[in-house]
Amino acid sequence: MSPASTRFLWRLGAAFTALALAGCAGRPAVIPPAQWPAPLAAESPTDVLLLGEQHDAPDHQRLQRDTVQWLAERGRLAALVLEMAERGHSTAALPRDATEAQVQAALHWQDAAWPWAAYGPVTMAAVRAGVPVLGGNLPRSAMAAAMQETRWDEHLTATARQQLHDALQDGHCGLLPEARLPAMARIQIARDASLARTAQEAVRPGQTVLLVAGGEHVLRDRGIPTHWPTSLTSKVVSALTDKAQAAIKTGVDMVITTAPLPPYDACAALRPPK
Repeated sequence: MSPASTRFLWRLGAAFTALALAGCAGRPAVIPPAQWPAPLAAESPTDVLLLGEQHDAPDHQRLQRDTVQWLAERGRLAALVLEMAERGHSTAALPRDATEAQVQAALHWQDAAWPWAAYGPVTMAAVRAGVPVLGGNLPRSAMAAAMQETRWDEHLTATARQQLHDALQDGHCGLLPEARLPAMARIQIARDASLARTAQEAVRPGQTVLLVAGGEHVLRDRGIPTHWPTSLTSKVVSALTDKAQAAIKTGVDMVITTAPLPPYDACAALRPPK
């Protein structure tokens, strides 16, 4: 047996153990990044695999690229859906050897918001494999209307809605006026609905759609999965950089733990001077 085969079997065995222990304890399996994506071999096929990330964690984007390559090599990747591009844009018409500039143009890529240096590798891995990359995010032009869509107020349970409000407030450094929370939540839910619809439309029998988005979007109890019928199967995997994000683990099936990022207070510049 080759060294590569031995290493893969070791990772696969470790993955089976982690999944079994997690199932017994009723909590998500915790997977070291060195073992990913071997655990996918132990999983039943699923229509959509959601991979949540922290946007400023390079390790997470590497995991995404590895996942694309692993699924594509086995003929299991139906499409790659990205939060980082708007719904309606795709690479479906491009050949495998398309240039990065052509891919960015097809996706109407906004580098200022989503650095191509971070997301280009996962995107190009799919293109090179002949797999379509689909923008899934709500178009910016539709966000104003989404803020007025009061039907989204009843989409989540009261508990999930409050958790979403808390997450939005935390994401805005506690400075978001309470009166603005309902409108901000509607945009978030509408974005999740757009991503969910894009992925659902891309489902193919016997294959898996990989959906890459921020960790909050993929949560089973208040994110993208809440917009799907029960007939659609999915797995939620979230990459986390530290234990402080433990609350996210309640809405996922697996957690990939990556190295902590250097300490950085993103809210410091926004706080009023004491």
